[in-house]
Amino acid sequence: MKIRRSNRLVDMTRYLLDHPRSLVSLKFFGERYDSAKSSISEDLGIVKHTFHTWGQGRLETIPGASGGAILTPFYSEENASVAIDSLVERVNDDSRLLPGGYVYLSDLIGQPEVLRQIGKLIATQYVDTDIDVIMTVETKGIPIAQSVAMYMNKPFVIVRNSSHITEGPTVSVNYVSGSVQRIKKMELSRRTLSAGANVLVVDDFMKGGGTINGMKSLIKEFDANLVGITVFAEGRPVNGQRLVDNCTSLIKVETKDGADKKITAQAGSFMENVFGKKAEN
Repeated sequence: MKIRRSNRLVDMTRYLLDHPRSLVSLKFFGERYDSAKSSISEDLGIVKHTFHTWGQGRLETIPGASGGAILTPFYSEENASVAIDSLVERVNDDSRLLPGGYVYLSDLIGQPEVLRQIGKLIATQYVDTDIDVIMTVETKGIPIAQSVAMYMNKPFVIVRNSSHITEGPTVSVNYVSGSVQRIKKMELSRRTLSAGANVLVVDDFMKGGGTINGMKSLIKEFDANLVGITVFAEGRPVNGQRLVDNCTSLIKVETKDGADKKITAQAGSFMENVFGKKAEN
């Protein structure tokens, strides 16, 4: 049965969004809609123009018998700036301040809309970077890693703070917590990471950077490669020193504890690191 163009365009766009960064052949679409390749090519041209116009990604078409279309979702600079501003507004709430200068973020990273923004922003930063796997540490980094993994169509792995029998054999490292200056241990299943893999580290919140430094050590133990670090939010280290460099933050939070509790959220280093443009606060 022939499918109307309007229906084809809707279903084609949905399919491409459900399979980001995957090559979908013209033959597949032709058989799916019982349409000629020329018609499918015209449809893809419309989809490509739409994504480009709205700054939501790029659609690449590859000619030849083994060719097809690949959709890579990402934000344009304008859309990224809007998303960052939205996140700043959500975090800029004094009631989120916790003892020790931490910030309550669990409700935000449990909201699908926020997770989509975070995942797509991070995917935008690494749109042209060769990444094999996304890494995070339990627990609040897990939904962020999952969102990034869906936009990048890559697997994610979870570093554990304690042993789990379901993980099988593991590799463990000791690290110094940047915030409390204590020796802690983290571990990762041997089956989750291959030697030579390119790893992107993501997390929800960073102060001193001790946890991220521990993940860097784990990556070395697996003979894998660290290609980037991005966190949802960064705060000021307790001792003024940070254990990691080259970490991108979507938002930056300054806190004032005590009787006069105060949170000041602003754009982090994302816009400058990704678009070479310092965000206006």
